[in-house]
Amino acid sequence: MNLKIFSMGGTIDKIYFDDLSDYAVGEPQAGEILKEANVTFDFEVEEVLRKDSLHLTDEDRQLLRGRVQAHPGKYVLITHGTDSMVQSAKVLMDIADKVIVFTGAMSPARFKGTDAVFNVGCAVGAVQSLPPGVYISMSGQVFRADKVRKNRDAGRFEATE
Repeated sequence: MNLKIFSMGGTIDKIYFDDLSDYAVGEPQAGEILKEANVTFDFEVEEVLRKDSLHLTDEDRQLLRGRVQAHPGKYVLITHGTDSMVQSAKVLMDIADKVIVFTGAMSPARFKGTDAVFNVGCAVGAVQSLPPGVYISMSGQVFRADKVRKNRDAGRFEATE
């Protein structure tokens, strides 16, 4: 498998600045997670943006769409902030012949108790085993992008049907 990872930013890539009690989106973490896991497949990480998903615009989503469409490979993983992940995923729904899986994290990958490592691992498994389409993989579950929502109160994604 040759996996292309597009990074949009979001909590998974955030850095905490203790002196300022502030977060900023840093470098993509998915590649580091896969290197530490000693994966045996080829992958490439391409940073698209460093934004919190609450600040993504329609133009940002079209930029992502263009990058995904231009990529010649079949397997695509997108790391993205969770707040507007579903909205971005829906923009890619009509891209044919690719398996596109979005994932992210509820806490930064740099934190000890992060869900990022588990989510990236599950997303890698999903991208290899699903038919072409657009999916969201979070917290050990995989959802079709058009049949999921984020339940902010519960802090999880859930099926809409």
